[in-house]
Amino acid sequence: MKKDLHHKDYRTVVFEDLNNGAKFLTRSTIASDDTTTWEDGNTYPVIKVHISSASHPFFTGEERIVDIEGRVDKFKARSEAAKAAKEAKIAKKPRKSEQKADIQKIGSR
Repeated sequence: MKKDLHHKDYRTVVFEDLNNGAKFLTRSTIASDDTTTWEDGNTYPVIKVHISSASHPFFTGEERIVDIEGRVDKFKARSEAAKAAKEAKIAKKPRKSEQKADIQKIGSR
């Protein structure tokens, strides 16, 4: 194993969840200039996170309803529009036989 791979400067920090204001006191190597006073009266560096186990639906058991049908309908509409555009492009493009006929007309002039 490699030597000196892991940090040795662990310190106590507070992680604050911005969604619900929950705070956790733990050890980390992450640096922060912000500080907060914890329940024990000591001041610790604070790390602000957007989501934690206190607000994540997997850990809280809250279920969020997702509009799946709307997404499926939008996908089908885009798919049909793309198919129609492709068919229109193919119909507009001249066939090789038509191109040869046009070349022969120009050559016979």
